[in-house]
Amino acid sequence: MTSRPVGHLQENDRSAPRRLAPRAVVIGMGSEWRRDDGIGLAVAASVARRATGEAFANCHIVTRLADPLDLLAHWDGADLAVVVDATRSRLAPGTVSRMVLERLGDELVCERGIEDPSVARRAAGSGRAPSSTHGLGLAGVLRLARAVECAPARLVVVGVEGGDFGPGSELTPAVAAAIDEAAVSVIELVEQAFACA
Repeated sequence: MTSRPVGHLQENDRSAPRRLAPRAVVIGMGSEWRRDDGIGLAVAASVARRATGEAFANCHIVTRLADPLDLLAHWDGADLAVVVDATRSRLAPGTVSRMVLERLGDELVCERGIEDPSVARRAAGSGRAPSSTHGLGLAGVLRLARAVECAPARLVVVGVEGGDFGPGSELTPAVAAAIDEAAVSVIELVEQAFACA
């Protein structure tokens, strides 16, 4: 995991002044040691290399995060949080999906990328995304964040369908080929958020 944002409150330090929250945060989730589970890290690193312009002046990019509970510290007070992670569903490996966890409730709305309507209906009907590769899903972390009042105003998940989550540090070819598409999707989300501000 990369270091926490400069000025962030440390655990049990309630006397320190709170930092001004970034307007946007991009977070790459995953494990570089579980093959396609490392796609979130690769995409976030690609975004960090490409991030230029006014939209990224107030954007914090976390290129390495493995524990979903660490999201709480990074997205606290953000207007937009974009989490990039591997997904597991019935889509072809390398398929890029963009999903929004709505502010009111935990219903998932798929903006684009889910080509199989039955997958989208299952995801929306169950209130969760095509499943994350981590024990605690994003919907659970978001519910916790709302309970402790540190949720972002808007949470978008850019998911890349994985194919192999076994031991190893290399992405499969289909998943590696999706890095550029997913990075462009993240950059568009941040730029659109600032265009509307």
